[in-house]
Amino acid sequence: MTDPVQKQLLRKLLLRSNHSSRLWAALAALCIGSTLLLVSVLIWWNFNELLYGKGPQDSLGSTFMIIGKRVTEQNMGKRAATLFSAADIDSLRHAPQVQEVGLITSNHFPVYATLGGRLAFATDMVLECVPDQFLDNMPPEWKWEPGQHEVPIIVSSQFLDIYNYVFAPSQGLPQLSQQSVKLIALNLKVGSGDQAENYMARVVGFSDRIGSVLAPQSFIEYGNRHFGHATDTQAISQIILKAQDPSDTHFGKYLEQHDYSTNSSNLRWSKILAIVEVVTSATGILALLLMGISTLVFVLFIELTIARAQHSLTLLLQLGYGPHRLSRFIISRFVPLVMGAVSVSMALTLAGQAVVASLVPRQGLQLPYMPGWPVWAAFALSTGILVVLISRSISVAIKKH
Repeated sequence: MTDPVQKQLLRKLLLRSNHSSRLWAALAALCIGSTLLLVSVLIWWNFNELLYGKGPQDSLGSTFMIIGKRVTEQNMGKRAATLFSAADIDSLRHAPQVQEVGLITSNHFPVYATLGGRLAFATDMVLECVPDQFLDNMPPEWKWEPGQHEVPIIVSSQFLDIYNYVFAPSQGLPQLSQQSVKLIALNLKVGSGDQAENYMARVVGFSDRIGSVLAPQSFIEYGNRHFGHATDTQAISQIILKAQDPSDTHFGKYLEQHDYSTNSSNLRWSKILAIVEVVTSATGILALLLMGISTLVFVLFIELTIARAQHSLTLLLQLGYGPHRLSRFIISRFVPLVMGAVSVSMALTLAGQAVVASLVPRQGLQLPYMPGWPVWAAFALSTGILVVLISRSISVAIKKH
């Protein structure tokens, strides 16, 4: 007999089961379970891409954050309780995920700023400085030496937004662009009494990272040394951190245990990541359970099919068909069905990723159109396990008969 004839004979003798509805139900369940598994991995991978991937969304995983000691009813009024000691700073340097620690030094000397013209104002001013490596904007003019009359300053972008969208409209004042603000010169009176010194300050840049008015570190150190109180010059009430992964739950717990406060938006991704991990884990467990049940039903269907063909199987063995050959024939009929089910799952996952990648740019984000290696690895691993389990089940069922 020719090979096609042999295949047709084997098909009629071994695959006579009329319970095709059970087969398709098992394949549908297998497809749904595989899809859920791939989607759970896809969600986890996409979230990590948004946090740590390269693209416009890098700010989501911003690694710079400013922390201070929380002011409570118990320590309110106790100034020393909200200052960082040398031990606190050393502990922060060894905290989970912390890569670098910078001290934020404020002026401990009087600073009085005035401006004439239509925008005239006069106010006491608070200045701060941070190490240069923590600045998100480093203008070329960012330097100062003793004896220099002009002091460069960097202003928080939020200050200009508040002026343009809140203060200026309510007072009938003109709105200002960043370039126009840089043309304005402020008069600074530093110190008090006969020892006071006068300077001219210009805005040379804006910061989205630090919400205050910054001056060069050399200027703050000079003012604290010449006009400040010796007991205050070393007082540190705020610290800027560079963290490798601010969303790490251990890092968040460290801040809570030490009662450190920061802008809640800085830790929002820590909370979202915890939620994503719970959702993806629950979905993955559900997917594995569904895949396990559907695989069991599929194997039972195959064993039932082989059991129903017991007499035909015995006859074929007597005719010289070896168990290995019969196993290969049945495997060649059922494994492609499994491959088709998981391939449909992967196709749905790819389509879902393409849809998400096309929608996120509207939110100023960016995701690849193709899933990353974790999704492909989950697909390959789950498919390989399914093929091995079903192949072994068929071989064992054939040998039993």
